[in-house]
Amino acid sequence: MAKSIIGVIGGSGVYDLPGLTDLREEKIATPWGEPSDALRFGRIGDTQAVFLPRHGRGHRFSPSGVNYRANIDALKRVGVTDIVSVSACGSFKRELYPGLFVLIDQFEDRTYRRQNSFFGDGCVAHVSMAHPISPGLQRRIADAAAAEGIAFKLNGAYVCIEGPQFSTLAESLRFQAQGADVIGMTAATEAKLAREAEISYATIAMVTDYDCWHEEHGAVDVAAVIKVLQENAAHAATLVGRVLRDFPAEHEPCPIGSDRALDNAIMTHPSRRDPTLLAKLDAVAGRVLKG
Repeated sequence: MAKSIIGVIGGSGVYDLPGLTDLREEKIATPWGEPSDALRFGRIGDTQAVFLPRHGRGHRFSPSGVNYRANIDALKRVGVTDIVSVSACGSFKRELYPGLFVLIDQFEDRTYRRQNSFFGDGCVAHVSMAHPISPGLQRRIADAAAAEGIAFKLNGAYVCIEGPQFSTLAESLRFQAQGADVIGMTAATEAKLAREAEISYATIAMVTDYDCWHEEHGAVDVAAVIKVLQENAAHAATLVGRVLRDFPAEHEPCPIGSDRALDNAIMTHPSRRDPTLLAKLDAVAGRVLKG
């Protein structure tokens, strides 16, 4: 079994991971371009962690501008086995109030401008996304939240829109009517790429607002989002810290096989595979391509 190395991707308002010891930084080169920032390596307890701010320090990259492939590739290259993602989101339900953490288990991906696969012409692959969140990792986050007394909701559907604009009222009402729980702009893309890279993935969706459907609240704006994020930064750090301190030393096999997602996934015959693309896949798909 592989040693557990936990990648933590911080979203809006989460640009650092307090509590890391033995801290060092390193820029990781990838064939997909530059990641959002240098990776920060350290430990919490006995668990090795790698932190990456999704939007870069200072929030330089928009949801569409994040180089998701470079981010996931870089984490794979340094041995990350599990990714805990922290993501701000809006809520479509009154009971999912600002400040609550939702441990989502499903996505509806409405993005259209970004690269959401490592594969393509010359090496075609299809991985299962029926269950995009690793249930074992999700359960560890839930257990950590319960142990720390942090309010959370287990399971929920996350609509991922392109952005960077917030929803129109018509869109918000439609997503709500269709049964979505929360809305964001980033996590579905990460989940798809993490699955292709055979990394277990789970999202902590931090509710910051009611989008724009709620008749008693104004439309969402950046000031309101930042206010809630600042109020909940300590809870997010506490939760992630507890997850890491309690994490097993060895990576546990994913119950749904996310860490073996490429088994039987590649369709292209070996004789027809593009050598240039294969070279770029050395980290994310090396296990199956070298076999």
